[in-house]
Amino acid sequence: MEQVQQERGWRGSAEVWLDAAYDMLVEGGVESVKVMPLAARLGLSRTSFYWHFPDREALLAGLITRWQSQNTANLIARTQAQAATVAEAMLNVTDCWITPALFYSRMEFAIRTWALTDSRLAEVLRGVDETRIQALTALFERFSFPPLEARLRAQTVYLTQVGYIAMRTEESLALRLQRIPDYVLIFTGQAPTAAELAAFRARHGSAE
Repeated sequence: MEQVQQERGWRGSAEVWLDAAYDMLVEGGVESVKVMPLAARLGLSRTSFYWHFPDREALLAGLITRWQSQNTANLIARTQAQAATVAEAMLNVTDCWITPALFYSRMEFAIRTWALTDSRLAEVLRGVDETRIQALTALFERFSFPPLEARLRAQTVYLTQVGYIAMRTEESLALRLQRIPDYVLIFTGQAPTAAELAAFRARHGSAE
């Protein structure tokens, strides 16, 4: 058993390779994610990569799966989080735009850039966008918005955030938190209460 563990340590693990590939994708795009540079970055042999993945395509597929399991799954979960008002529900979703562990905007940008030159990924991305918009639509419908209005509000929320990502807009956390109440009002037609804002800001380490 000890010998097996040592050999696994020498080869790394699938997660170690994925972590490094994830960073390289964010830093340099999909063309930078290649076996030899990854091996050099990790200080592992090239052959150890093939212990975990049959080829580079399998590694890239793993990156797409990781992106979906983080960004899409967390966004959907936040649309379904308990909320007494639509404003509170929108603050729940806004957690994604504040917390990279929930929704990593740099990875989202990298995936969208990659999809420009990969038709298969572009098709996946179209499906993902629709799934996310449907989840946001369901949020509005839960608070009795008519279907068409719910869909349009959902698109407004989603396309605004995609625009932030595509334009690589940088805002300080303080500025983003300052603007959140107005965004919630615009998106939902309802201003968040003082208590809702206090709970939201406390989640993000701000008492202002």
